[in-house]
Order: sequence, then C-alpha cells, then structure tokens
Amino acid sequence: MKNLFILVLFLFFIFPSYADTIQGGVSERDYLRQNRVIDKKTGEGIGGAKIILPKENFQTRTNKDGYFELDTTIEGTSIMSVQKDKYKPYSLTVTQKTFEKPLELSIEKSDAHNISIDTSMHHLGDNSFSDNSANAGEFQSYATSPFFAKKFNLKGINTHAPVYLVIGSIIGIDTLVARSMGQNRQPNAYASPTEVYFNGNKIADVQINGDGQKIKLPQNLVKRGINEVMIKTGRNLMQTSYVDYDDIEFMNLSIEN
Repeated sequence: MKNLFILVLFLFFIFPSYADTIQGGVSERDYLRQNRVIDKKTGEGIGGAKIILPKENFQTRTNKDGYFELDTTIEGTSIMSVQKDKYKPYSLTVTQKTFEKPLELSIEKSDAHNISIDTSMHHLGDNSFSDNSANAGEFQSYATSPFFAKKFNLKGINTHAPVYLVIGSIIGIDTLVARSMGQNRQPNAYASPTEVYFNGNKIADVQINGDGQKIKLPQNLVKRGINEVMIKTGRNLMQTSYVDYDDIEFMNLSIEN
C-alpha cells in the first residue's frame, strides 16, 4: 500500500497539468503545453487559423502546427472567434480565467451545405444600458440599429433535410430567464427575448446568452436561392414611457444542413 501511494505521488509530480478541449460546448481533457486549434475529425493541428477577440482589438494566427499565444488581457467576458478557409466559423464566450490552462479548440470542415452568413461582431440596441446589464462592460462597439438583417444564397441547400440557423455567440441578453440563471444583475428590470426571423416569419425567441445556439428552420420557409435572416433585440419591459431596447452583441451566423 505504501509503495502504491509513492507511485501516485510520483505520477502526480512528473506529469504536467491537463488542458481543456472545447468542441462546440463539450469539454474533454487532453495534454497540452499551448493553446491549439485542431481538425475535429483528424485531430491534426490547423496552421494559419485566425484567432480574433474584437473587444480587445486582438488578432493572431496559429503556427503551422496549430499553436497560438494569447498576448492580451481579457476584461470581463468576451467573444473569441476562430476562422479558417474551408472550415465552419467557430466562436466561444471566454474570460481571462478560460486561459488559466491551455485550450485545444476543435473545429470542423465545412461543405456545400454549410453556409457562413456573417462573421462580424454586431451590436444591436440603443446604447442605453445599466452597468448591471449582462456583459455590459464587454460591449466592443456602438449600436447602429435595434435589428440586423442580411440576405444570402442557399442555392445548393437540401430542402428535404433539417436546416439550422446557428448563432455562434451572443451576449447582453437581459431576459427574466437570463436573470434567473445569474447572467445579469438587474434587480427589477428585464427585457423581452431577442427575436429571430427567417424570410419574414418569426421562428424563435433567444432567451439566454451563450455559444452555438442552433435554431431549426421550418422546411416550408427555406428556399433554394435568396433567403433573409433578421435578428431583433428585445425591449425593457419595465419601461413604458419610451422604447428602451436591450443592448446585445452577437457574432458568427451560419447555416447547417
């Protein structure tokens, strides 16, 4: 028994700490020395992948083996995006604590049925929000409108298979559900959900902040050719004398089929 105890201590001290592997919200354990981007299918490092933190005005690329350094400080919560040609856009809500151990980010290749609609960061609302609002300190730009709309082509889509709209990351939502989950500190006020429209029809309410939110599109709304998606931020339901829009930010819109 004593020898077994010594062996356990020996293994504990000679092996370095483990790192988090993040695959669309699933956390695994894997031995690493640096942050790395890998191919989800092959496990090989991906060189030249772009790592972007818009709020910090930080951008870097992975080396030929997929490794990268995070030479910036993250204040509060931020959205990090990973972009690489021929791969699905990927984003993750992070804090400085996220990088206390190296990350391995697993991204997967795109195909003809995976369409990237938009990879930019967008701020919706009216630039009027409390410090207690969800992620208020992390907003990186001014709102230009309470809604976002964009047309895109689905020429090669398979309308007989499930089609999903994917919101890579979204922060700032102040709904009652988000408050109940501790995502904001608003003591009395709360907002209506962010609304999602597809080809002029409302298809979903987004109640919480997070990554990789998938919305199944009604098959009768999906067209081969030009389609349009619209995202409208919610309103402060406690304010009745004027319209007070909920300020939110989102990044990476795509279609999966």
